[in-house]
Amino acid sequence: MAILKAKEIRNLDEKELEKRLKDLRLQLAKERANINVGASVTSPGKIREIRRTIARIETIKNEKRLK
Repeated sequence: MAILKAKEIRNLDEKELEKRLKDLRLQLAKERANINVGASVTSPGKIREIRRTIARIETIKNEKRLK
């Protein structure tokens, strides 16, 4: 899944945000499981970018809720 910018996230509707959030959390869990098993990391910055994208989505969801 591609890393989303804040501008792109704001253009998505609520259902699409939930879908992307679910997919990112699943992807993060898989990456962490691979590390715990001892598999080599394909790209070290991937986990960080996934976490940041999840945070962006959560932040924008909260902004929309407050409006």
